[in-house]
Amino acid sequence: MSAQVGTPENPARIAIVGAGPAGFYTAEALLKANISCTIDIFNRFPTPFGLVREGVAPDHQSIKSVVRIYDRIVADPRVRYFGNVTFGTDIMHADMKQFYDQIVYAVGAQADRRMGIPGEDFPDSLPATAFVGWYNGHPDYQDLPVDLRSECVMVVGNGNVAMDVTRILVRDPDELAETDIADAALQKLRESKVRQVIMVGRRGPAQAAFTTAELKEFGELKGVDVIVDPADLELDEHSQASLEDDKIAAKNVALLREYAQRAPTPGNRRIVMRFLTSPVEILGDGEVEAVKVERNQLVLGDNGSLRAKGTKEYETIPVGMILRSVGYRGVPLKGVPFDETNYTIANVVGRVIHATSEETVTGEYVVGWAKRGPSGIIGTNKPDAVSTVAAMLEDIITLPQAPERDPEAINRFLQSKQIDYITYADWKLLDDYEQAQGAEQGRPRVKVTSVPEMLRIIHAGRQQQ
Repeated sequence: MSAQVGTPENPARIAIVGAGPAGFYTAEALLKANISCTIDIFNRFPTPFGLVREGVAPDHQSIKSVVRIYDRIVADPRVRYFGNVTFGTDIMHADMKQFYDQIVYAVGAQADRRMGIPGEDFPDSLPATAFVGWYNGHPDYQDLPVDLRSECVMVVGNGNVAMDVTRILVRDPDELAETDIADAALQKLRESKVRQVIMVGRRGPAQAAFTTAELKEFGELKGVDVIVDPADLELDEHSQASLEDDKIAAKNVALLREYAQRAPTPGNRRIVMRFLTSPVEILGDGEVEAVKVERNQLVLGDNGSLRAKGTKEYETIPVGMILRSVGYRGVPLKGVPFDETNYTIANVVGRVIHATSEETVTGEYVVGWAKRGPSGIIGTNKPDAVSTVAAMLEDIITLPQAPERDPEAINRFLQSKQIDYITYADWKLLDDYEQAQGAEQGRPRVKVTSVPEMLRIIHAGRQQQ
């Protein structure tokens, strides 16, 4: 009889699908736990780090320093990285069950939510997720048809992602040239005709989701005015009362009132922040020419929260592009139960469950946005991962073990399928290449934005070694 899984005689074999913050924090929590294990992290791209590489704005380099922590995690001999391996294509759910006692899904929320209005599918109506991927060098979005020939762009939403895309659109390209922004995006931003970005939020300033730090950054942009209508800052009694308990909202409203008093500078680019406004139709003859918006009012819902309700007062705003930033949603993984209501992997406290019977799926877990939905910041994934790992440790005693116990069996399997998997040492070859290219230009790195080119550089680096 085999020794219990998780002992030195029989280490637990654990797979993590996804190499973003949630995946790395899960590995960290497992390494700190009182359990013997080996951990294999799988990622669709050769490059690790998920949203840290592909989502964090290029002018927020300090946030990206968190990768130093992830480097230390994967340096542990119990952890291996398998990049350029796609779950559901290169390796199937049933394959994973042969090799691993426990599987953790850390795949994030990869799609955007839609507004559901006429004209949303026009070419210049884009999800902010795609636009963020475009300027961050995400391989899936390098052919995105970004057209910056119009002087006015609308951004729908007032969370931090909406703030990021607005800031990138109006920021001085010479400042962006000192970051790791994708080269093609930088060139297009240099040629941009955009002079004004109109941000619209369906609720009021007291309900906005952005942080004070992001809002403060707007007011510090060189050559940019922040325009706020003082009438938008006249709060209803419920919003005013909410500021007493929400210090962030109170600071935001105070800062917005300061912006409303500033005199605009002739010739400056403009960020126009509008509240209680919802797009109801995108107008144009095959392309975006204007957006019809409706004025909202806040009404108290049955649960005590304030929701936006249309007033039937409409306005048409001429714009040449619209970016929607109204939320992210998860997408199903082949063979993994999915909650179609919340767009998450079906789970209870991190344990995957069957979507209909709600019975626990043995040995399968979920972390991050795929678990809880798109909420929180990078650091939020750490306690979230610890919570899921606690469930894993509780279950490991009674779990049936996977048939294949040899850690090298997964390597042989991938090789038999001719999968060109990338190790962490391989990634470091690409990392060194990108940083060397960046150093020549006084930048943190120059990103390689296509998978074939990434693999070519890695193969060349292997040969040199």
